[in-house]
Amino acid sequence: MKYEEYLDEVTTLLTELYELDDEAAIKLVMDAQEAEFFSVHDDVPDMCTEEQAKKDAVTLFEQKQNRQQTQKKQQQRVRQKKKP
Repeated sequence: MKYEEYLDEVTTLLTELYELDDEAAIKLVMDAQEAEFFSVHDDVPDMCTEEQAKKDAVTLFEQKQNRQQTQKKQQQRVRQKKKP
């Protein structure tokens, strides 16, 4: 599949596997693309497979979850420091 089709597949998988709405899935893929997560896929077209798309969708979602958990913990620490 072509690179653009691959990105569409990752986006679709995010909506199907994790019930993200289209806007959130698109943003996640666009942010990953901006961070050059997919640069190898662009250089090596053989990586643009359905199997790899599923792996990448899982990775992107897990990274998103990890970032959210880290932010939540940081906010909790800040709140605890402010309490007398």
